[in-house]
Amino acid sequence: MQFLTVEEGLCVQMMHLGPFDEEPATVARMDRYLAENGYENDMTPKRLHHEIYLSDLRKVEPANRKTVLRHPIKTCACSAAAKQTQ
Repeated sequence: MQFLTVEEGLCVQMMHLGPFDEEPATVARMDRYLAENGYENDMTPKRLHHEIYLSDLRKVEPANRKTVLRHPIKTCACSAAAKQTQ
């Protein structure tokens, strides 16, 4: 285990309810939200996807697990270009 300080910056996050193998559907919803609102993922070696586990895996069935999914984001370059053409 390692403790570290993370400077989040701008992020999008969503609560995922269910087993870990169904997380891609939640990530797809996050990506749609970003695209619809002028943002894009900004994952780099220093800004990574991470998860916050709210459920005790020893006590909670997979279907009831709660996990916060968090991705770093930035304003989409396509959003700036769209504003210039208006």
